[in-house]
Amino acid sequence: MKKAVLQVALDLLETKRAVQIAREAIEGGADWIEAGTPLIKSEGMQVVRILRDQFPNSTLVADMKIADTGAIEVEMAAKAGADIVCILADADDAVIADAVRAARLYGIRLMADLINVQDPVSRACALESYPDRGCGGT
Repeated sequence: MKKAVLQVALDLLETKRAVQIAREAIEGGADWIEAGTPLIKSEGMQVVRILRDQFPNSTLVADMKIADTGAIEVEMAAKAGADIVCILADADDAVIADAVRAARLYGIRLMADLINVQDPVSRACALESYPDRGCGGT
């Protein structure tokens, strides 16, 4: 059985407060720190760089909610220090393919946000197998 992962989403607007919350969360046992969409929109990639600098040993998620520019946004987040980048599960398959290629190029992982997906189980299975693995992570 896989160990549960505690991810803390920093869905706020200011870097200083985000760093404070991240520090407290890590001290409290959080596994992953997420630079939330509002934080990234407010502070840009600089907040990802700051979080990476402040928490070099933590898994850092950039919740980009990528919808249309897979490779470019994955590259931005990877170069800023993210370990995982979030893409919308309902993005076009071509966008997802670009994001997958970029994630492999930069050695990071993708996470799919299943918000508004009509059949989340089927879409998650399809994305897990995308583009070259069988469903179930084979």
